[in-house]
Amino acid sequence: MNKKRARVIAFYLPQFHPTEENDKYWGKGFTEWTNVAKAKPLFKGHYQPQIPADLGFYDLRLSEVREAQAEMARECGVEGFCYWHYWFGDGKRTLDRPFNEVLESGKPDYPFCLGWANHSWTNKTWIKNKAFQQDTTIFEQTYPGEKDYIAHFYAVLPAFKDHRYITVDEKPLFLIFNPDDIPDGKGFIELWQKLAKENGLKGIFFVGHESATGRFNLKQFDYLSHVEERYNSTLATGYDAICSDTTRYAELKTEGTFRKLVKAGIAKYLGFEFLYKYDYEKLMSNFYIPIERKENVFPEIVPRFDRSPRAGKGARIYVNSTPEKFGDAVDKALDQVKDKQDEHKIIFLKSWNEWGEGNYMEPDLKFGHGYLNELKKRLSNH
Repeated sequence: MNKKRARVIAFYLPQFHPTEENDKYWGKGFTEWTNVAKAKPLFKGHYQPQIPADLGFYDLRLSEVREAQAEMARECGVEGFCYWHYWFGDGKRTLDRPFNEVLESGKPDYPFCLGWANHSWTNKTWIKNKAFQQDTTIFEQTYPGEKDYIAHFYAVLPAFKDHRYITVDEKPLFLIFNPDDIPDGKGFIELWQKLAKENGLKGIFFVGHESATGRFNLKQFDYLSHVEERYNSTLATGYDAICSDTTRYAELKTEGTFRKLVKAGIAKYLGFEFLYKYDYEKLMSNFYIPIERKENVFPEIVPRFDRSPRAGKGARIYVNSTPEKFGDAVDKALDQVKDKQDEHKIIFLKSWNEWGEGNYMEPDLKFGHGYLNELKKRLSNH
């Protein structure tokens, strides 16, 4: 029997359609594409704007777009999408139309799971325009307690019971972006596990998204000194596994602490904006850490990253990424999971379509299907 190389699950942003809140705060018809299309090069050789190819500036209200995305992902070896899911407490939701339509229509017939993006929304996400300079909270993430947790569970239960839902150890996978922010995380998980079993499920496979450096701390010179303790603390809360986010760790290792401290100080006290540029290949050489070989710690792969459409001159940018260099990073991630049980050979792909952060797999005018083809090739190698 052929062993599975990996279970690649891609984070999926359901933002590409107009919403009432975006209309209110950013202008009628605003979507992620608005700033993506008007991004400008910030230095010589800077690849901006990054323009979509095959799918164009799509609208996720169209089922044809969602079908095409699923076909592309399936063809290159991605097992399914992890749709970012927004529940701010007291039933407040946003960006849920695309997933609701996927769920209700049964199309595309392609695996999925949910990732709870449990963080507040502010107007700092995008560069402020002249008419909108005040810091404003658009949605505040709240945790009202047990009654709300029960309502949240029953809101996602139809998804958990869908035949397309991605499972691990026969349980639906549910990822939480900020585990530490839930006031009673242990109680929340215990309640959902109880409700899951009462509703015919074997339980829920909870994955906590954690940063290898923890809460970002420039004074922490030994970046990995507490990573095992931190990951184990999350697991002890009731999580079944960790999604290991090493982006900040790799950036610190690549640039060096001293330079990072100097830049942070200048930015804070003088108000100067720095472009944080990192060479992609060097970054990837620092990206994977030993703990990710553990059965219940899942690494990530990142094809490219350029936050300038959102952040302008203060952006983090990974330069010199190519499909081939991405392929080499995929090989490193595959090496991390090679000795795990097939069910646990999970690698999170960050991301399928985060165009506002230059963090995407979908075809663009410069590389076409290059990243998709490279992922397919590396997953197919034996």
